[in-house]
Amino acid sequence: MNALIIKALAFAAVLIIATLVVVKQMHIDLSDPINLLTMIGAIAIAMLTAGVSAKYIAQMKTDRAGGELAEENWDGIGEYKNELPSGWAYSFLGTLIWAMWYWTVGYPVNAFSQIGQYNEEVKAYNKKFEAVHKNADKETLKQMGESIFLVQCAPCHGTTGDGLSGKAQDFTSRMTKAQVLHVINNGQHQLDFPMGAMPPGMASGKDAEDIAAWIAGGMKGEKPAAFAACASCHGADGKGNNGMAPDLVGYDLTLISHVLEHGKKGIIGRMPSFKTRITPVQEKALAEYIQSLKD
Repeated sequence: MNALIIKALAFAAVLIIATLVVVKQMHIDLSDPINLLTMIGAIAIAMLTAGVSAKYIAQMKTDRAGGELAEENWDGIGEYKNELPSGWAYSFLGTLIWAMWYWTVGYPVNAFSQIGQYNEEVKAYNKKFEAVHKNADKETLKQMGESIFLVQCAPCHGTTGDGLSGKAQDFTSRMTKAQVLHVINNGQHQLDFPMGAMPPGMASGKDAEDIAAWIAGGMKGEKPAAFAACASCHGADGKGNNGMAPDLVGYDLTLISHVLEHGKKGIIGRMPSFKTRITPVQEKALAEYIQSLKD
């Protein structure tokens, strides 16, 4: 046995011993078929690495290139038309067969998934969370909503909800005159309310200006006559006809829920849907906190 083989075997032994040490330190249960299969694979890789390395290192010392040269060359460097090494070809084929077995029998793609387990645990926790906080009082909801807002909403709307100087919706006020005019002129159907899309051009000229100024001013003072066109959907009081259309007065739960479910396009980009990230109780808490910002 030459020195190269001895070194290769020593290298393989070191790899196997290191693997066993890691298994022991991490308290890995080898009675689990997946863990055992992984362990066998690790030992096989260590032995193959040592054997293949020894073979080809020895071969490089004695072998000389030969065979028929291809006509093409690159800067004087030619290429032989030799057959693909059978060992490499069989190894590649074996890897493909093993992969198909692993995906379909050894560890099927529809088997246990850590991501699936995490999602199931989240669902179970959310169900428990909803039950615990089902009848939470107003102050508890407000505190909960503040925590959610600071994590999920503050990056765009600011920690105080001021909209970062017009970059996003300012929750400390309802709507600006410019925002109302934009909706009147361009229509709106991002939030999918039961009344359907608001068509553009419901009012124009001075009528549109008067409506926008009145809504932006908190709907105080004399109501513009042209607001009758808006009242057919939003109600005479502007509160959205019991959730049939957006509330023009404040950030009620229905409006918050629609925005969280569908997202909304803004100046700095489109707000994504939070439908799968926020529970109904959290929506209620967020609405409670956002209403307190305006107050």
